[in-house]
Amino acid sequence: MMSLAPYKTVLAARELRLLFAASIVGRLPVGMSGLAILLLVQGANDSFASGGAATGCYVAGLAGVAPVMGRIIDRSGPRAVLTTCALMFPAALAALVTAVAADVGAIAVFALAALAGASFPPITVCMRTYLRQRIVEEALLSTAYSLDSVLIETMFIVGPLLVALFVGLASAKSAVWFAAACGFVGVFLFLGSAALRQWRVEVRGRATLLGPLAERRFIALILIVLCYAMAFGLAELGAAAHAAEDGHPALAGVFLGLMSIGSAAGGLAYGSAHWHAPLLRQFAAMLAIMGVGLAVLAAPWSLVAFAALCVVGGVVMAPALIIQSMLVAKTTKPEHTTEAFTWATSALLAGVGLGMALGGIAAEASRSAAAFALAGAAALSAAGGAFWLARR
Repeated sequence: MMSLAPYKTVLAARELRLLFAASIVGRLPVGMSGLAILLLVQGANDSFASGGAATGCYVAGLAGVAPVMGRIIDRSGPRAVLTTCALMFPAALAALVTAVAADVGAIAVFALAALAGASFPPITVCMRTYLRQRIVEEALLSTAYSLDSVLIETMFIVGPLLVALFVGLASAKSAVWFAAACGFVGVFLFLGSAALRQWRVEVRGRATLLGPLAERRFIALILIVLCYAMAFGLAELGAAAHAAEDGHPALAGVFLGLMSIGSAAGGLAYGSAHWHAPLLRQFAAMLAIMGVGLAVLAAPWSLVAFAALCVVGGVVMAPALIIQSMLVAKTTKPEHTTEAFTWATSALLAGVGLGMALGGIAAEASRSAAAFALAGAAALSAAGGAFWLARR
């Protein structure tokens, strides 16, 4: 049975409670920006391929710059990086909305989407690094990562629902504006937390240009993350395409929110239990279950059945991300922690972006079923990679 006792232990410290609370506003755009940009661009030119490509550029921009930010944070702390992002992120989103409204062309739109992604505040990797610094016991660290993953999943529940609300009552443009405001305000709330005053810059050992990438097991882990992240992007695009095929495009946010509800429930359950199987075997099992759950969504279900299966299909998503965080923490040196988490995030987001771009093409050619079939295949391939790594 699921127990909340481990979570109470993690949250016993007041400064940790406030830090988690402060991170919520700044991370709300995590669940909003991709879908809002997709619907903004798709609504302007009536093309899911263009919307998926714009969102792919947004995610690719984040993935490309995040490791550099991580290395800077490892060496000098998070304050300068987060403050710069708090200013650049809303400015880039504002420019993107203006460019789409002015119909300046696809290249400019894609470039601004990439700039918005590149300047997204890296609050999540700062949280993961600080938690590793603060919590020594592995079981409690797993619970803390579970709680953080559940909060992120909450962003993926609330975010798409907010996008659906903005699209239904106003426009996708207003959803983008709201995400920009959250990114600005949230960073300064996060930086004002007392917990971050305890941040320590780890003593560096022998310098290496590759950082955490000098470790071969870490590279293998990153490739697995890239593979299963494609399933996330394909599923997100598939949900949006399925909603449009049913004549209710605003339901895209509802479908993704339901998937995140299942994921959050799975994350809470995972973090409250003690698991004895090796992490890599747990990883392989979760990814295999995810692959089956996403592939099932390709069948011709009714609207209600599809919505219910979205909840079921999301159950193992948060546990997979929690296990990924634990594996990153266990396979890298303390002085490379933030950079390692940013490489994992970059792989995750690059995979999502690639998956959304491929999903847009698949949905245009063969409807949403093709996107979900590819999502299942990507997750199952990642499961095979994790099982191979566990055997080695």
